[in-house]
Amino acid sequence: MPPALPTGDPPPPDGRLPNPVLDRAGGVPFGVYVHVPFCQVRCGYCDFNTYTAAELGSGVNRSAYADTVIAELALASNVLRRGDPTRIPPVTSVFFGGGTPTLLPAEHLGLIVREIRDRFGLAPDVEITTEANPETVTPGYLAKLRELGFTRISIGMQSAVPRVLAVLDRQHRPGRPEEVVAEARAAGFEHVNLDLIYGAPYETDTDWQATLDAAIAADPDHVSAYALVVEKGTALARQVRSGVVPAPDDDAQADRYVMADDTLRAAGFEWYEISNWARSPEARCRHNDLYWSDANWWGLGPGAHSHVAGLRWWNVKHPSRYASLVESGRSPAAGRELLDEDARLTELVMLAVRRREGLACERLPEPARARIPQLASWGLVDPSAVDDGRLVLTQRGRLMADAVVKELLFTS
Repeated sequence: MPPALPTGDPPPPDGRLPNPVLDRAGGVPFGVYVHVPFCQVRCGYCDFNTYTAAELGSGVNRSAYADTVIAELALASNVLRRGDPTRIPPVTSVFFGGGTPTLLPAEHLGLIVREIRDRFGLAPDVEITTEANPETVTPGYLAKLRELGFTRISIGMQSAVPRVLAVLDRQHRPGRPEEVVAEARAAGFEHVNLDLIYGAPYETDTDWQATLDAAIAADPDHVSAYALVVEKGTALARQVRSGVVPAPDDDAQADRYVMADDTLRAAGFEWYEISNWARSPEARCRHNDLYWSDANWWGLGPGAHSHVAGLRWWNVKHPSRYASLVESGRSPAAGRELLDEDARLTELVMLAVRRREGLACERLPEPARARIPQLASWGLVDPSAVDDGRLVLTQRGRLMADAVVKELLFTS
C-alpha cells in the first residue's frame, strides 16, 4: 500500500490560506501538478499513491476524474486569488504524474489544461508535461497530446534488459520505450525524457551499460536515472525481506551512478540535478526546477502535495474520498504545515546542493560556511565554485549529498 501521509495541522474546510502566505506568494513562479492515480498493474517497487481497478473497487469513476480535478481547480483559483486576482502569475509549468496519466483519454488531459489556462493563464513559453508508460500510448494518442498543447513527454523506460524489467514488474516489452521516443518526435514533441532505474536485484554493470546505450541511441534530449529504493509495504520489500531477491547493493549503485554520469556526459548530456541530465538548458524539466528552487505550486488529485510561500499541504489519498470532498465544495486537503525559518533553511540547502547551480554560500549561516573548506579538501565540493561564492557538488559529492547537508547543518 502507498505510504501514510505526514501529520500536520487540520486545514480549514474551504482551503483558505493565511493572508501573510498569500502576500508572500505574489510574483513567485507558479506551477500546477496533476496527479492521476490509476495504473493497469502495480509495479513491485512502487509506493506512489496509485491504484489498479481491483484496488479501487466500486465508487470511483475514472471517466469522471477530469471533472473532479477541474472542481479542485475552481477551489484553487478561489483560494489563491482571494482579494487580488493578479497575485498569482500565469502558470509556467503543468505536470501530469501518477500513476499513469495516459490511461485517461488525451481529451480529458486537454480539458484540465484548458481549465488551468482559463483559471490562471498560461505563460507564453509554458511547459506542459505528461508521464507515460510505453504500452499506453500510440502515435495517434501522442499526436492528440501535441495538438492539445503538451510540449514534453516523460517515458518510463527503467531498463532495456528483459530480466530486469521482469524483476521490476514492468509490463512493456524491451524496445518499446525507444519506439515511443521516435513516435513522440514524429508527433512534434521537441522535449522527450526517458526515466531509468539502476541497482535492481540481479542487474549487472553490463545490463546497466546496455540500458544507458539504448536510451542514448533513442535520442531523447533528457534522461532521468534513479537508484532503486526498497520502500516499505511494496511487493519488492516483501521479496527482499523473505530472501526471494537480494537487496540493492549501495556500492554497486554508486558505481552505476558514476557509469551513468560518465556515459551521458560523453554523449552530450550535462547533469543539472543529481538524478537528471539534459542535452541543453532548454531541455531541462522546468517543472522540477520549480520544485528545487522553492517556488510555488498547487497539486491537484488524491495524495497530491502543494506548496505556497512556506506553507505546504497534502490531499487525502483515496480517490473516492477525494472526489466526495471536492464534489461537496470542500477542500480535499488532509493536513498542512507552515515551515519555520530553520525548516525552510534546511529545505533550501537540501534542494540547492542537488543542482548544478548549487547554493550561494552567503545563504548559509556562518558555522556552515566555515565547514566549506573542509568539504572542498575532501573532494565533495568544487573549489573553483567556492571561489565564486557558490557551493557546487563534485561527482563524488553528489554520491554523498546527504552527508554534505548533514555536515553543513547538523554537525556541531
